[in-house]
Amino acid sequence: MSAPAPLALLPDPRSVASLLHGSDAERRIMEAAAEIMEGRYRILGFDLELGRELHWRRDPVHHKETDLRYFRRIPYLDFSRAGDHKIIWELNRHQHLTILAQAYALSGREEFFEEIARQWKSWVVENPFQRGINWASALEVAFRALSWIWVYHLTGNRMDAAMREGLLQQLYLHGCHLEYNLSVYFSPNTHLLGEAVALHALGVLFPFPRAAQWSRLGARVVREELVKQVQNDGSHFEQSTYYHVYALDFFLLHYLLSGKPDDFVPVLKSMATYLQAVMGPERSIPLIGDDDGGRLFFPRGRGERYGRATLATCAVLFGRPEWLPDAKDLEEQAAWWVGEAKPAGSAAVPASQVFPASGTVIMAAGELWILINAGGFGPFRAGHSHSHALALVARLGGEEILIDSGTFSYLDAQWRDRFRGSAAHNTVRVNGRNQAAPAGSFAWSGKPTVAIEAWRSSAEEDYLQASCRYSGSDAVHRRRILFQKPDAVFILDEITGPADAKVEQFWHPGEETVELSANTFRIGKQMVLATTAEARIEAGWRSRAYGQKEASPVIAAVSESAVPLHMGAVLYISGNKSAQSPGMLLMEILLKMGMQEARSGLVKKPV
Repeated sequence: MSAPAPLALLPDPRSVASLLHGSDAERRIMEAAAEIMEGRYRILGFDLELGRELHWRRDPVHHKETDLRYFRRIPYLDFSRAGDHKIIWELNRHQHLTILAQAYALSGREEFFEEIARQWKSWVVENPFQRGINWASALEVAFRALSWIWVYHLTGNRMDAAMREGLLQQLYLHGCHLEYNLSVYFSPNTHLLGEAVALHALGVLFPFPRAAQWSRLGARVVREELVKQVQNDGSHFEQSTYYHVYALDFFLLHYLLSGKPDDFVPVLKSMATYLQAVMGPERSIPLIGDDDGGRLFFPRGRGERYGRATLATCAVLFGRPEWLPDAKDLEEQAAWWVGEAKPAGSAAVPASQVFPASGTVIMAAGELWILINAGGFGPFRAGHSHSHALALVARLGGEEILIDSGTFSYLDAQWRDRFRGSAAHNTVRVNGRNQAAPAGSFAWSGKPTVAIEAWRSSAEEDYLQASCRYSGSDAVHRRRILFQKPDAVFILDEITGPADAKVEQFWHPGEETVELSANTFRIGKQMVLATTAEARIEAGWRSRAYGQKEASPVIAAVSESAVPLHMGAVLYISGNKSAQSPGMLLMEILLKMGMQEARSGLVKKPV
């Protein structure tokens, strides 16, 4: 079998090299390639010195390695025997080989190609077909196949006949594995989507014996998942902002390789619109829900900024200049996928809006931007959801005022539950319990019912009322948020149901936090948080990348009484309010909420 390189459905590497000559992207690629050549790898949240001889089945952080048994017999979920499979698999996705191939295309330097060939041959010897941990997940097979496709596209003309034939044979074996191991029953989410995208790509890019079957099957599954996974408001159904970017990239690549079907366009535009909204004016996604550290293309840099390249690709494909306020965002992905450059547009002014299917609510005015997660957990067993209903994040200009704590780990049970529990989010915990019960690393039992009950927005103020009803209990948490634009946010939490309740209200600052007086705290340079219940600063954690954690303060307010129990908080720009006693502050919040409800005409008003 043979296939001409470069591949016809992807931009010519020479035109991409010309487009990126002298750019920041070229510099970053060359720096990343130099690190790889020195045996230094940035994998998820780890900076690892692995040297030249790579142990493909070893977790280099926890020093555990599995054997070459048939892939279904590998205990990859058993940390004590296999280590953290996420770390192993990230290296074996071979996206670092794509970076070396990009560096070769940009520079023509022979050492980059030679390193690709050396590592690829080593991998083939140490990972026979369907043997070992690197065949245990079909999604990982798909990622590796996509990386090898890019390697073939960017360096295929340099390969000798033996390597070309060998790489094509291995790609064929990867396609055979995918065809019969799609995640139809286990992880029918981004796993199944990524596998189908790769299978279709193998079918349309190479003249393999089963190419027609693969392209049809892959395309059918992707089309089905487009309907299943994208909600009516453009959000991804797993209720994770990071996975939204992941899914949109998969759909975009398939859209390009399948001839840009017209019926994909409205859905992809809606996903891009949602992405732009949740990135906010800083164009950075708050890491709500799971963040596994992965990326479809060029997994380098800060994960919360990956959405910029995705949105830039959408801007080029769908003619939306307001999605591209910085033309440099095209360099990382769109240049390689589409091969076009566009001038920057004017960024859209952030607007208050609601996305009903996901329950995502945006409140925005001036420099203050707030995102509220007023939606429920994800589908099935909600494996990538956190116990974060009614939580909010807030930014003031470039400052992170209130943050989501992140993910940190999938396999360490203690830290997994700590980072995805209610106490790790800007919401409340009732009687010491999360909003659902952890049922393993990727499942929740007793998911709550979460609903937006009222929403209104005007130039002067925004108002949201939403509720979280605990499963198996009569406990209800109702949160009312009033944003008096542009500088004050009033929050009222009401707990009803049990005869008595202990309610903990958590606030996670992202900037330096100073206690100004009892129950009053300055966050960053000029934001102030005041609570009606007794509060103190405690030690907490945040994770900016998978496998990485750092100390971070938590403001915890606690109240115990008979229900209904009310707790309030005010977030405001310093100088715009005077400090008040907790009792007076709660009375003011209750009065403002009552006035807002009267103005709405009814307490409950479906979106």
